[in-house]
Amino acid sequence: MARHCASCGAALGDRGAFCHRCGAPRDGTAAPPTGPAGAPSTLATVLPWSVAGIALLALLAFIVGQQFGRSGRRAVAAPPAVAQGGRAPDISQMSPQERADRLFNRVMTYLENGQGDSVTFFAPMAIQSFEALAPLNAHQRFDLGLLGIVSGEATLALAQADSILAEQPSHLLGLILGLRASGLSGDSAARQRFADRLRSSLVSERAKQLQEYEDHAQDIDAAIREADGRVPLLQ
Repeated sequence: MARHCASCGAALGDRGAFCHRCGAPRDGTAAPPTGPAGAPSTLATVLPWSVAGIALLALLAFIVGQQFGRSGRRAVAAPPAVAQGGRAPDISQMSPQERADRLFNRVMTYLENGQGDSVTFFAPMAIQSFEALAPLNAHQRFDLGLLGIVSGEATLALAQADSILAEQPSHLLGLILGLRASGLSGDSAARQRFADRLRSSLVSERAKQLQEYEDHAQDIDAAIREADGRVPLLQ
């Protein structure tokens, strides 16, 4: 097994599939290509999901585009691509939360750009970074659940929804995750139950003015349109 990262030269430990500094695979393989210029790969061509799942990802891509224009934690710029001959950004110097946020934003940027192969490559690292933050709060669980959805792991997303709702049964972020995870897995009955709960809880929950509701205001609005069966419109 390689002792030094082929990408940035960092010394590697005995465990882990990725470099702790730059996130590159320790076996020296390169990140999957994003396709020829002018023809980026899409999630639909990379992942064999159902039509409903693909539609859900298209909606998430819309949400990501809306969210990345806002201030706050999710607006942190994703790391730039490493120039040929340069060094990868040193994520080992970041706090665990900063590392998780950086990888989350990187995955969501690839999703927004339709680079499905890169989403597939980096999402497992992002998921691991959030799992390392345990115990997670509702906001962190929501981000982890979104990573599960874009990775096609409906079970992971639903587990985060259940954990949020076990503590706060009407929490909007938990209901949104449940709605989307059920849609991804094709469980229309469960999806309808989450949609009904989301609509009935909206006014009372938003009145609480929780910070995570402010951070995800546009995401909540989009989820209400999902619950109503309407196609989200660009604002």
